[in-house]
Amino acid sequence: MFTRIHKFLSAACLGLALIASQATAQTAMPGPDGLIKVKSVYSVDETIDRIKKDIAAKGILFFMAVDQSKLAADAGIKLRPSTLLVFGNPPLGAQFLTSNPYSGLDWPVRLLVLQDEAGTVWATYTDFAWIAQRHGITDRQQQFAMASSVVESITSTVRAK
Repeated sequence: MFTRIHKFLSAACLGLALIASQATAQTAMPGPDGLIKVKSVYSVDETIDRIKKDIAAKGILFFMAVDQSKLAADAGIKLRPSTLLVFGNPPLGAQFLTSNPYSGLDWPVRLLVLQDEAGTVWATYTDFAWIAQRHGITDRQQQFAMASSVVESITSTVRAK
């Protein structure tokens, strides 16, 4: 019983610390689904280009872009612009997997760029505190803070002020 309470409190403290650090950096607060939605001031294509350039400038490994709207169109389905970007820093990401191998479901980082029904473009990703809680990771606070800081910096290149 004590172990469960300790794990819960540790995860809660980690979550609060990461949320506080993100709030300080003026990041949008995650919703109950763990998503952080950053409103872009650019088109979908320009948003993707700017994010990819920033990823490259930071020396982060870019794995792929999945054009979901093209895949849908190829299947005869109409979908608003939606592209999933997958990137990461293996030395950092591997530390989460050494804490809980199932966290590999959330690594590398995935960032979705999409256009909503009103024409607004969003860069959306999963909050790292939410990921930590999901996987019960309580021993990587510094690494989660670093990951949060990096993705915040990447999305700041498109963020509406």
